[in-house]
Amino acid sequence: MKKQLFLLHFAGGNSYSYNFLKSYLGHEYEFISLELPGRGKRFQEDLIRDKREAIDDYVSQIKMLRSNEPYVLYGHSMGATLGLSVTKIMEEAGDPPNYLVVSGNAGPGLKDESRKNRHLLGDAEFKEVLIELGGIPDEVLDNDELYEFFAPIIRADFEVLEKDNFSEEGTTVSVPIYTIMGDREDTVGCIENWKQFTSEGHSTEIWAGNHFFIHNQGARLVKLLEKAFERPKVLHL
Repeated sequence: MKKQLFLLHFAGGNSYSYNFLKSYLGHEYEFISLELPGRGKRFQEDLIRDKREAIDDYVSQIKMLRSNEPYVLYGHSMGATLGLSVTKIMEEAGDPPNYLVVSGNAGPGLKDESRKNRHLLGDAEFKEVLIELGGIPDEVLDNDELYEFFAPIIRADFEVLEKDNFSEEGTTVSVPIYTIMGDREDTVGCIENWKQFTSEGHSTEIWAGNHFFIHNQGARLVKLLEKAFERPKVLHL
């Protein structure tokens, strides 16, 4: 049996979003990229707009796919926020991950007016938000048909995050957390916010890049994820 790596996608993402990491991962690991309904392989299902539903959906998928081997949970941006609550539920079920690795996210509870009610913006302003975040191909934003397909997915994901901005208040896991952010992200100065959510150890690192810095750091990211299976309290490459 292989050790399991579960990946939770960012807003607008799907199970294919982390394919760029696959080629770097060793053969002793099982690469399991999950997705929420309404996209990718689950495009025929209704989109989720509630955070608790999204968390429960991820937990259900993980429990169904779990083996007896150790596992690590990784999430970028939206996946990081949901990953904390997923970790808490799995811990309460007696099957916690060895590590929670998060990126592109300074943690729940930060007050950021620029990210409030983005799901309600008109298309012109919404596109500006997506351009600022990066990670959305120009052809999606410039092509009306493609935009009309992807926009509802991204809006639904933003709604998941924005309707109950700090439902994680008071949540603490006994799983170490490793946080990575790009040095050009707006909230990179708040990266230590994550340490309040774990009693087991918190490490941080800042890499070069914007919100989607991971696309240029695939090999480095996978090396770190593989090291997380050793469960050191302080995780460094």
